Amino acid sequence: MSNSDEPPLITNHPPSLFSLPKDIVLTILGCVPKRYYPILCCVSKKMRSLVRSPAIFKNRSSHRKDSLYISFIDKTKRPETFHWFSLGRCKNDTSKNDLVSIDVPLLPDPCRYSSSVLAVGSEIFFISGTNTLSSSVSIFDTKSRIVRQGPQMLVRRRYNCVGLVGSKIYVIGGYRGNEIPAEVFDLKTQTWEAAPVPEERGCFTWITAAKVSVDKKVCALSFRLGGMTCYDTRDGSCERIELPDDKWWKTGVCVIDNVLYVYFSRLGLMWYDTKLMVWRVVNGLDLGKSGCVAMGEYYGKLAFVWEEPSLVNGERKNIWCRLIGLLRSDEGIDGSIAEGSQFLRTVPSSFSFYHCLSLG
Repeated sequence: MSNSDEPPLITNHPPSLFSLPKDIVLTILGCVPKRYYPILCCVSKKMRSLVRSPAIFKNRSSHRKDSLYISFIDKTKRPETFHWFSLGRCKNDTSKNDLVSIDVPLLPDPCRYSSSVLAVGSEIFFISGTNTLSSSVSIFDTKSRIVRQGPQMLVRRRYNCVGLVGSKIYVIGGYRGNEIPAEVFDLKTQTWEAAPVPEERGCFTWITAAKVSVDKKVCALSFRLGGMTCYDTRDGSCERIELPDDKWWKTGVCVIDNVLYVYFSRLGLMWYDTKLMVWRVVNGLDLGKSGCVAMGEYYGKLAFVWEEPSLVNGERKNIWCRLIGLLRSDEGIDGSIAEGSQFLRTVPSSFSFYHCLSLG
C-alpha cells in the first residue's frame, strides 16, 4: 500500500477553541449570553482571563444587548430623585426576566439631571445637558458600579442632543454665541474635537426629549416642535421629519438593527422607512392601550416595558414586560410576541420612566 492509500490519522483530541486566532475566539465568546460567563470561568484559567478581559466587553458592544437599564424619576421629591433598575434574565430560570434595583453612585449636579445619556458597551455616559452651563462628563461602569469623570467637552453646554455613531459620541447644540455648535468624542483616543457644523442652528431644535442614532445620523425627537431633526455626522446637513400626530413617550423610542421604532398611544408600534420616507405600522401586533412605556433592544428582541395601576395599592403601580420579535421583508416589518406578558415588580406611583438604555 502506498503512502497515498494510507487511511487518515485519527486522534481522540478534537481541535481546541484556543487553536483559533484570538480575535475569532473573542467574537465567539462575545456571542455567548453573560449569564453563562460564570460557567465558562470554571473551564480553565485561560478561559477565565478572556471572559474577564476588557476586550470581551468591547466586542460585545457590537453584538446583541443582554441587559436593559431603566431609570425612574420621582418629581415629588425635592430635589428630584432618580432610581435605576436593571432588566436581566433570572439566574434560577432563564426563561423569565427580573427587574433589579441598582445602586448608582451620586453624580455631579450637571450630569445627574441631564437627559443626554447613552450606553457604550457596559458603560453609561452622562453628558452635561441641563439649564446650567457645564462641560462635565460622568461615566458609570455597570460592571464595577464605579463612576469616574470623563474628559471634559471643549465648550460648556446647556440642553443638547447626543448620539453614538460607530466609536464616536456626538454632542449638538446647547452652546453660546460663536462657540462650537457640535463636537465629537473619539472613544479610541479619548479626545474631543469639533464636529461638522449643523445646518440647523435653532436652539429649540436640540432641546429634545429623545435622542437616537440611525444611518450615521443623530436624531432629536421633539415634543415642542412635533417632529424629528436628524444631523448627518459626515457633513453637518440636517433633515426634518414629521412625526405622526399622536402621543409618544421619551422612553418609548429605540433603534434595533439600524431601524427606528416609536410607540404611539393610538397608532401603536411604528417604524420609520428611510427609503420611502414614511412612518409605517409594525404588522401583526396588538399591544393594547398601554400607559407610559419604555423600549430597548434585549437579546435581539424589542423589550416592551409598561406600567399599570396597582389594583391592591393606590400608592403603587405594576411594571410589566413582553418581548417582541421583529422580522423585516419586502412588505415591511412583521412583529410577533416572542415572550408573553410578565409581571416584573411594583414601584411607587410617583415614579415615571426617564431613561431606557440597552447594554451589552
